[in-house]
Amino acid sequence: MIFSDPASVAVVGASDDPAKWGHWLARGALIGRDRRVVHLVNRFGGPVLSEPTVRSLSELPEAPELVVLAVPAAHVPAVVDEALAVGVRGFVGITAGIDDGVISRIREAGARLLGPNCLGVFDAATSLHLAWGRFQPGSLGVVSQSGQVGLEIAGLAAASGLGVSRFVSVGNQADVTAAEALLELVSHDLTTVVGVYLESFGPGIVAAMSELRAAGKPVVLLTVGSSSAAQQAALSHTGALTSSLDVVDAACRRAGAVRVSTPAAVVDLAAVVSSGAPRGRRVGIISDSGGQGAIAADLAAGFGLSVPGLSSADGLPAVASNPVDLAGAGERDLENYARAVEVLARGGDVDTVVLSGYFGSYGADTPSLEVAEVAVAHRICSLARETGVLVAVHSMCVDSAAVRALRAGGVPVQHTIERVVAALGDAARLGALPLSFADSPTGPELSVPAGRIEPGDPYRGDPCASLPHRPGYLAARELLSFVRFPRAHAVTSAAEVKATTLTGPYVLKADWLPHKSEHGGVRINLTDPATAFEEMEARLGPGTYVLEEMDTRENTVELIIGAKRDHSFGPVILVGAGGIHAELLKDTAIELAPVTPATARDMLARLVCAPLLSGTRGAKPVDTTELAELIAQISATLVARPDLSEIELNPVRVGPDGVLAVDALIIPSGDKLNDTSGQRVACA
Repeated sequence: MIFSDPASVAVVGASDDPAKWGHWLARGALIGRDRRVVHLVNRFGGPVLSEPTVRSLSELPEAPELVVLAVPAAHVPAVVDEALAVGVRGFVGITAGIDDGVISRIREAGARLLGPNCLGVFDAATSLHLAWGRFQPGSLGVVSQSGQVGLEIAGLAAASGLGVSRFVSVGNQADVTAAEALLELVSHDLTTVVGVYLESFGPGIVAAMSELRAAGKPVVLLTVGSSSAAQQAALSHTGALTSSLDVVDAACRRAGAVRVSTPAAVVDLAAVVSSGAPRGRRVGIISDSGGQGAIAADLAAGFGLSVPGLSSADGLPAVASNPVDLAGAGERDLENYARAVEVLARGGDVDTVVLSGYFGSYGADTPSLEVAEVAVAHRICSLARETGVLVAVHSMCVDSAAVRALRAGGVPVQHTIERVVAALGDAARLGALPLSFADSPTGPELSVPAGRIEPGDPYRGDPCASLPHRPGYLAARELLSFVRFPRAHAVTSAAEVKATTLTGPYVLKADWLPHKSEHGGVRINLTDPATAFEEMEARLGPGTYVLEEMDTRENTVELIIGAKRDHSFGPVILVGAGGIHAELLKDTAIELAPVTPATARDMLARLVCAPLLSGTRGAKPVDTTELAELIAQISATLVARPDLSEIELNPVRVGPDGVLAVDALIIPSGDKLNDTSGQRVACA
């Protein structure tokens, strides 16, 4: 309760100058003086906002429960030491540049620090206002790593009639984390939806978002990282194919949250889901003109929504088509807006109704129409509640009595149609996420292919067995013993190649090279492997090579299966179009690991190349059951092996008769592999 409803607070650095932080914090703190004791500390003394001050915390009769640090960084150590000496248990670190020694002393004393370099905290339920800016009370909980972005979200929420229930700027997260701030919102009664802005993700974020979703409080996440990969591509194709936002989106799917791209999108989606989630993707559109309806329909399609035809025209003051063009019917009688909404909401053809155009402007432009327009707005709100069909409005008027009436009645209103439709598309994505998840962060229930994997084990052998010193393709085959590979053996001379008992055609590979094709380290379809060996050894040097039977099955599809450790979210699993063009095609699906075979099948269905798996031009469908089980097992293996950084199978050739991996790579945790020279390389 220190940061949500403290019994007493002290603003250190309180100021009478309206241009200073200390002024805003003092003024905000005084808002809650009927609920708690408020102390203002100014080293020069003298009144602040006509209230008396003290020069230091030691002058107070008792220790305040929470202290706000709004003094220059050079003065923070002395203030913190004094505060800890008198028994302060919590700090809000507005000041940037607080050094690690001060933070350590706070932790060692058992006290807590929000920040430093944060904008503060606000709680509408407890009249706690220790932040820069003004907040309109409402239902949106805001947790932001950037105080300014959080403040923008709060301002947009006020403009949309949504308001803020609780605002926490976590700043540098030296002590209190974003995950902790999110967990506090689970039981926060005023909060019905949560907006989050994060630039980095620490432990517990996925679990916290999951708990909020389970509590019926949808989470809308805003982050950055689309302009460039936030993670350095590793040696593997998996590393190159995995962007930071791919993994964030996977984390959101696991948690039941939705990622958006702007502060406005956070508020727009929050306003929609606060009014009730849409039942599906079918949208009915009502507009004042054919042009506005057509624009709305095109936008709807672009955001993954459908605009179905209407089964009946009964009661419509217009032609029975979707979009519905009122064509002046609204001007003749404002009630026609409500009549059109009612027909669509009760007709069963749509899940959401969008009203786009002039409604909301009548009373603003013609004051004599205001009362009638507000009455229609109330009727529209009642219809949304009665039918359970979400109604959203695009009004050409930024603010009017009718717009305010709609928002007060639970109907979201925006000034542009693109914001309305984008929010509905995001809401549909959120609604498509399950409320409970089969994939547990501690491990899925895996189905085991008969005869391939020992029951109950993600792989054969000792899970604590150490890795070979120089892992290559052969070492990967040995570790991933549950994977079906072609028959193969190691060779170090042409004589050993000639003595092979394998059946051609053959494949010859340099065991140690991760990207074999890029450096001439693989030859396929060989009938004279000994000659090929001599040529390859002459270029790449002596070492261990692999002679392998070539997979000659027809109607196979090449895929990549990769698992890697993300620095923020831990193990992730990737599947996509594979082979030497994997990075060029970039056709992938990613989830947090581990996954079940059911989730693996969903990943396969998301691929652009998914139709190839079902069989095209008369080809038989491939064995996606075994493929999904293999994806699940690879994901479980990385989770179970902290000594591994990455596992990759590429390509995996899957056909009607099963799955065969024809190359594999394992990267131990902490290893740096160099694949730039074309010469023999190995683990450092």
